[in-house]
Amino acid sequence: MSKTAFLFPGQGSQEVGMGRALAEEYPVAAETFAQADKILDFPLSRLCFEGPEAELNDTINTQVAIFVTSVAAWRALREMGYQVEPAYIAGHSLGEYTAYMVTNVISFAEGVRLVRERGRLMKKAGKLNFGGMAAILKLSDEQVMEICQQVVTERTGTVQVANYNAPGQIVISGELVAVERAMNLAKAAKARKVVKLSVSIAAHSELMAVVATEFEQVIQKIPLSLPETPIVANINARPLTTIEAIQQEMAQQLTTSVRWTDTIQYMISEGVTEFVEIGPKKVLSSLLRRIDKTVKRHSVQTPEDIGKLV
Repeated sequence: MSKTAFLFPGQGSQEVGMGRALAEEYPVAAETFAQADKILDFPLSRLCFEGPEAELNDTINTQVAIFVTSVAAWRALREMGYQVEPAYIAGHSLGEYTAYMVTNVISFAEGVRLVRERGRLMKKAGKLNFGGMAAILKLSDEQVMEICQQVVTERTGTVQVANYNAPGQIVISGELVAVERAMNLAKAAKARKVVKLSVSIAAHSELMAVVATEFEQVIQKIPLSLPETPIVANINARPLTTIEAIQQEMAQQLTTSVRWTDTIQYMISEGVTEFVEIGPKKVLSSLLRRIDKTVKRHSVQTPEDIGKLV
């Protein structure tokens, strides 16, 4: 018997106009944006639907915007009768918070506030410890890890793997001078492509540690429940089975690598043959193609996408 998994995207999936068609077509999606506007006391919906792009791309706004858009898509999909129960759920970085919400670990209101605070603190960390990120294509995990270790050993600065996104697609994160040194070493190692990302924060790196304690204090105040569907964690690519494990995942995720390839491969090893990505863009569906071409992939971001599934 085939199994299905739901996937939720993270930062980098945002685009002006996201969620607009959903809100125009489905009252439940419109209500989701209206709820978020009220909770945040500012028009997030307008920012998602109309921009400006620079404001949407500001980390403090980006994360909560993707979270709300993904929840709106998930609610619309369910409202229209798609009742497939996933065997597993996973979210890429920020997307893990959407996974918490849809499995009732946290409520929607708590999720909006928590994700907004996560974005605020990560932006704060970026100002305190200015860093950057870069994508490296067509080198092995081991090669990129060795490059990062070489840069650290040289005492150029701190840099580490932020995302193991797919075989041959890795993102590094750290101090700017260290990231640039690693980029040059990757080019020398014959990487097919090395691209500096348009971000002002070094997500999933030691540079985020300056806000870790503050974020842990926020997490401790949030009432959490065990997930109704297993959530496969970013850090160790295994299901989260206790409240303590969820709290640790939330806190440590700021400074630890996202093991996305391992996350997907774990679910496939457990019998998952079909993945439904719910949220803006098709970033995770694209990564799925690189990880395993044999699995079925669906992306849900527009009314047309929902119509195809339902």
